[in-house]
Amino acid sequence: MSTAPLSFNRALRLGRPSFWLAALVAALLLGLTGCSTAPPKGVAVVSPFDAQRYMGEWFEIARLDHRFERGLSRVTAQYALQPDGSVRVINRGYDAAKGQWSEAEGRAVFTGDPSTASLKVSFFGPFYGGYHVVALDEQYRWAMVMGPDTDYLWILAREPQLPADVRERLVQKAASLGVDTGELIWVEHGPTGG
Repeated sequence: MSTAPLSFNRALRLGRPSFWLAALVAALLLGLTGCSTAPPKGVAVVSPFDAQRYMGEWFEIARLDHRFERGLSRVTAQYALQPDGSVRVINRGYDAAKGQWSEAEGRAVFTGDPSTASLKVSFFGPFYGGYHVVALDEQYRWAMVMGPDTDYLWILAREPQLPADVRERLVQKAASLGVDTGELIWVEHGPTGG
């Protein structure tokens, strides 16, 4: 049997299961990345938006649970505008189970006019997900961000705590957008011991 790589046509003729699985996974990933950068249907994003004012450090106040942040406390996001108009993103959080900090660096780009707070962000090469600011304080002290659907939500603030009335207003807004607010994780920002 030949060990030469299979050509596309030859793989089709042979019906190799591994080829079909790889093709299916590639098609699914392409489909997901093609539609995962738009805001959830019916959700308006903040406009006008001043990207320069949004830059800097934000504390994660609350989030919906996802594998990539599971178990992290003291989570922050650092945003820096780059000369090409993209945004450098550094997410950092403390993993108490491992006794260490976890950090991820990504890149975000506006999906349209930069005066509209709709971006796509990538931490894994060509794969992007939506990042849409759906509520923003006039002084840029807090923000609420959604992903491509109602399963992705973050409440961010410039300080590690938010006043109770602001928290309540943001939770009510999230609920009105279809988010299951009972699933929100309120992020601890106390001492880590590390």
